[in-house]
Amino acid sequence: MAIAESTAPKDARFIDVHYHVGPDAYLRRHTAATAGAIYAEHGGWVVLKNHLGSTAAQAWEARQQGLPVSGSIVLNDLAGGFDLRAVEQAVIQHGDDSGLRLIVHLPTVTGRSHRSRLTRTPSHPLLADGQRPLTVTDDSRTLRPEVRELLRAARDLPVVISTGHADGHEVRLLIDEAVRLDLPRLMLNQPANPMTGLSCKDLVEVAAAEQVWTEQTALTYLLEYQDWADFADVLALLPRVVYSSDLGQPSQMNIEPWLTWNQEVFRRAGLAPERITEIVHAGPLKMLSL
Repeated sequence: MAIAESTAPKDARFIDVHYHVGPDAYLRRHTAATAGAIYAEHGGWVVLKNHLGSTAAQAWEARQQGLPVSGSIVLNDLAGGFDLRAVEQAVIQHGDDSGLRLIVHLPTVTGRSHRSRLTRTPSHPLLADGQRPLTVTDDSRTLRPEVRELLRAARDLPVVISTGHADGHEVRLLIDEAVRLDLPRLMLNQPANPMTGLSCKDLVEVAAAEQVWTEQTALTYLLEYQDWADFADVLALLPRVVYSSDLGQPSQMNIEPWLTWNQEVFRRAGLAPERITEIVHAGPLKMLSL
């Protein structure tokens, strides 16, 4: 089945670049198909994510059912780490029918001391002790050679590199390397989260380069990792912002309540209709487009 015209990314009302479905490291509320159906019902497009590795094949399968879904890969140790073959395989599985880039997240399991406020249940007994951590820097706090090589190779692939759960120092190193290599797209993955710790004031300088996009997730604010003033400032003031949910957890709100909640958030933040369109659709579409 071909993609229905009404679910093409350019025709969507919004694009959520960060939604978790099962199977994942933790139990999730929806599958790719059930989540995709809800986004379709509301005129949206969704990018699937999980901490186990790739959602590329799930996204391809969902699109064959006419659902508005694309994918990502998270380069945790369990998924092969920085092995370029894992990225290339995911790109191939993702297909080219969506017209969107695959998001390639650098590691999200880094071993840094942070206790999530989420109520989470591992999805499999083998995950009871978590995953082996992996960071983009070595013991000297410089980027690993394999990370540099991955960024270099990414210039010629239909991907967006995401900083994953890099810390603030690592994010700066990644931006510097992306600029040096003229990498087309780099997304700062929820930079207000405690493992990264970058405020809107920090991002004004850090995210100044034209190829750098800032992801603002609803969940970062919902978990009180970010105060209202900083959350609203990112939504209203920063250039190249993509607004996402980072939802899918059974303990958090479902997709429809999130969409309703967003209306009040945007009103309270004083966002003009043009700015709302920019952060929920035009910006994400520009970042993901080939």
